[in-house]
Amino acid sequence: MNLVQAFSAVSLMALSHTLAANQTNISVSEQDSLRPNIVVILVDDMGYGDAKCYNPDGKISTPNIDAIAAAGMSFSDAHAAGPLCHLSRYGLLTGCYPFRAKPGKWATQPTIKEDQLTVPKLLKLVGYQTAMVGKWHLGFHENGYENPLAGGPIHRGFDSFFGIRASTDIPPYFYIRGDRAVLPPTDHVAANNTVGWSRIQGAFWREGGIAPDLKLQDVLPQFTSEAVSVIRDYAAEQPTNRKPLMMYLAYPAPHTPWLPSPRFSGKSGAGMYGDFMMMVDDEVGQITRELDAAGLADNTLLVFSSDNGPTWYDVDHQKFGHDCSGGLRGMKSDAWEGGHRVPFIVRWPKVVSPATTSAVTINFVDVLATLADVVGVPLPEKAGPDSFSFLKVLDGTLTAEQSVRDGLIIQSGGGLMTLRVGEWKLIDGLGSGGFSEPRRVKPKPGQAPGQLYDLIHDPGETRNVYSENPEVVKRLTKRMAQLQQVEGHRFLSR
Repeated sequence: MNLVQAFSAVSLMALSHTLAANQTNISVSEQDSLRPNIVVILVDDMGYGDAKCYNPDGKISTPNIDAIAAAGMSFSDAHAAGPLCHLSRYGLLTGCYPFRAKPGKWATQPTIKEDQLTVPKLLKLVGYQTAMVGKWHLGFHENGYENPLAGGPIHRGFDSFFGIRASTDIPPYFYIRGDRAVLPPTDHVAANNTVGWSRIQGAFWREGGIAPDLKLQDVLPQFTSEAVSVIRDYAAEQPTNRKPLMMYLAYPAPHTPWLPSPRFSGKSGAGMYGDFMMMVDDEVGQITRELDAAGLADNTLLVFSSDNGPTWYDVDHQKFGHDCSGGLRGMKSDAWEGGHRVPFIVRWPKVVSPATTSAVTINFVDVLATLADVVGVPLPEKAGPDSFSFLKVLDGTLTAEQSVRDGLIIQSGGGLMTLRVGEWKLIDGLGSGGFSEPRRVKPKPGQAPGQLYDLIHDPGETRNVYSENPEVVKRLTKRMAQLQQVEGHRFLSR
């Protein structure tokens, strides 16, 4: 039995009893007033350099994302738990590196175990109401559309869910409310591609079943409407009776299909991708404006990020002059930085100083431990085995010269392992390990078998210094092996 499986219902009950014992002298209303609402907005396949606040030379207007950055803290060295959709989502919700779970290609079975602590489970234990809207992509037990879809959001800690099973280019396409299909995918849609783009860009989707009430171009605004309703319903409750709110809004965009509404078509300098990204920014703005209108913004910890890097090739950069990866190398799925270094912004008016930045290295897996710190509860020893809190970064007590974690390990879409320690980044093979070419390279006689980069002096990973630093390679290779052999980064750090 591994650590994730060992965190059983008994452990959850013990934590619940501990929390109750520690709060006997504080009323429920007083407890809740001390805890912020929490809203996590995760967009899909947005590059590190797509927002103007990260890339002033970019060709895409993103005033709403920029406004979040102006009011909060932007991280320059934040990483998804993996460079693909299901990998990053698993790490975000569980505090566990996704390579430990070995999720399937499309996560067609539940990846998160029933007895595993998740962000919403933890927050529910301390009185939060939890809601999810959007793309799940962590699997269900699927047994016909007329039956419950077990193993999804409402079985992993969320009180409510409205969304879709995976991406809007992966059939079958249908909405889910709670654990039921709203309507089954009884219609059929043919595959689609866009002339002038690669087969996985543009208005690309795969053929398959589709529900009569789902139109691919309407999914994004539908999710915004649903999230706005969650906020409005919450704000309408009596303040003395309502619990704090946690909402996870997982937009399936600007992932393909790129379907900008007419209002944004032709408005960016980066083709239909840039137009769609402008639409995404507008949808995000509708959420932040609703929080303001409801009087909730001041007591809301808002996190904005992307699940991995963009689907944007060198030829696209050359054609449009827009660098989706903001000077980083690579794209979605890659071991290179462009695959997993992502925009990550936190707005929390009561704690985070406006217009601040941090160069501290963090990862999606750190969200669980951080939110446990935020709400003032201990993270059980066997939960979030790779999660480290960065609360002290947010409140300004930990500087860029200090660190939250003693290393970071990420597996590329093609299986290359990457270890980051300080300025050094080791990749245990040659090539991107993902979508960029060359994907894999067999070393020639006398050639270095892996890659080593000094990210302080070479953030674009232009110079492989593997052969020049044998002692660094030896030390990092040993550390990488240790992290893969044990079941928790936090335990190895002790």
